[in-house]
Amino acid sequence: MKRSLLVLALMTLVSATLIAQETLFTGELDSGGFGGPVVKVGTVNGETGLFVGGRGGWIINHSFIVGGGGYGLVNDIKARVPSREGLQYFQMGYGGLELEYISEWEKLIHLSLQALIGGGGVHYKHSGIGVNNNQEDDLFFFLEPAVHANLNVTGKFVVSLGISYRYISGVTLPATSNTDLGGPTAVLTFRFGKF
Repeated sequence: MKRSLLVLALMTLVSATLIAQETLFTGELDSGGFGGPVVKVGTVNGETGLFVGGRGGWIINHSFIVGGGGYGLVNDIKARVPSREGLQYFQMGYGGLELEYISEWEKLIHLSLQALIGGGGVHYKHSGIGVNNNQEDDLFFFLEPAVHANLNVTGKFVVSLGISYRYISGVTLPATSNTDLGGPTAVLTFRFGKF
């Protein structure tokens, strides 16, 4: 009898907990998605660096994005390491998981907060023709929070202009520090999809 009452009490407690449970999403789940090119301009080693890449993601209830992105440095940035073969330049790329919260998506202009977290690589490349390109490589971890102003151009096309800050950790190359590769960045994104 006591065992039956205990089981009944536990079942009542569990069912009451399940009924009172709050969830992040209620009702029907509205899904969308997007993809598109991204251009970023910021400082790398004290010079202006141009990054080109892309991002995409799953849009949940018009407000949350879970996705990914990857970006590569496309212009020449001089490294501070002397070489007998000539100047050395950075080659750098990074990417990872992107999470974003969109506020008031239905308005013509609206804001969003984003975080990109992941890893990347950097190495030195010698200049000159016929040069032995023995490269020094290094890997790093990064976190890049951002805020965007988004313009709904059409129902399937959004342009975003934002600012981000790239925090870098783990760089051990000679004459290059984490702060040389991190810093503020201007971000232009073209998003195509179902919002």
